[in-house]
Amino acid sequence: MTGQLGLDADAEAVYRILLKRPRAGVAEIAEGLDWPVERAERTLDRLAELTLIRNSSEELGKVRLVNPEFGLAGLLQRQERELAQHQHSVAATRLAITQMLTEYGDDTEAQTDEVRRYTGLDAITSQIERLAQVAESSVEVFAPGGAQSEAALEAARPLDQAAVERGVQVRYVYLDSVRNDPATLNYARWLDDIGGEVRVLPQLPPRMIIFDRRAAIVPIDPEAAARGVLILRGVGVVTALVSLFRETWARAQPLCGSRTTTVDPDGLTRQEQAVLDLLFEGHTDDVVARKLGVSVRTGRRITADLMARLGARSRYQAGALAMERGWLGRSARTGADTGADHAGGDGGALAATAADGPAGD
Repeated sequence: MTGQLGLDADAEAVYRILLKRPRAGVAEIAEGLDWPVERAERTLDRLAELTLIRNSSEELGKVRLVNPEFGLAGLLQRQERELAQHQHSVAATRLAITQMLTEYGDDTEAQTDEVRRYTGLDAITSQIERLAQVAESSVEVFAPGGAQSEAALEAARPLDQAAVERGVQVRYVYLDSVRNDPATLNYARWLDDIGGEVRVLPQLPPRMIIFDRRAAIVPIDPEAAARGVLILRGVGVVTALVSLFRETWARAQPLCGSRTTTVDPDGLTRQEQAVLDLLFEGHTDDVVARKLGVSVRTGRRITADLMARLGARSRYQAGALAMERGWLGRSARTGADTGADHAGGDGGALAATAADGPAGD
């Protein structure tokens, strides 16, 4: 928990000593932790940077503890500012994409060097294959929609394998829910074995693929995949999409790992945190299920469980109680340093951009 506030393991250990012995000096801290003095000094410098301690005005070589009520509150405020900046960045990226789609989505003649519009599965697949085959450095993918179809996974396999064999960095971010789909999990294990990377989050931005951070494929309408895709090459919009991918990748977790589901100090899983945020934003059961890549039944079950834990008789009351307990907004702050959640992995699906896979439970 304190890691999310900027305190690493060393800083937390020293801070806990100072909470018990506010006047402890460097030597006493080093002895208490069985550390070299230099390590204790570096850690105290870190705590000073975080404004949790200050040098003592009375004793040379001693520090004094800033009132924890104010010191820790300051760290929380800093984290909240960073979250607000991240949300602003995501909102700006969405606005840029919306403007591009509005300008070019309905005009079949609107073709420029920076924007190309393609409709029909064959045409879209052909463009994905072309860009994948000439990629030199990276292929980065958001793949919402939950479990990927067998056809999409098989179409993606040769493209992913060829890219990895050429030394291209292949990275996918999928929904947590794909762990429930055997085909997608098997694909991910294979992708991980050959050198690709797969991470997951409870919810994702719209589907996209970025090639070499110079060209991006996005759907014309994320809610209606059949309308086709745009291939974007404009420096501004591609740079924004790359920034969105990097921020999302940093928050995502590797799928391959332990089967133990990570929970926060209040016992909430990442998926439960995402459900709370989506419900608080006013989304319906259908939208919540789609964004998480689960069935509506599963989404309603998670909602019912959360309401029971909160002791709420209505969703409105659940939102108020969740806010009171500080349960809202955590899904946007979850970092990649919290460890892996689930076993297995999820499959790459370069050819799945034209149509989302079926939702899994």
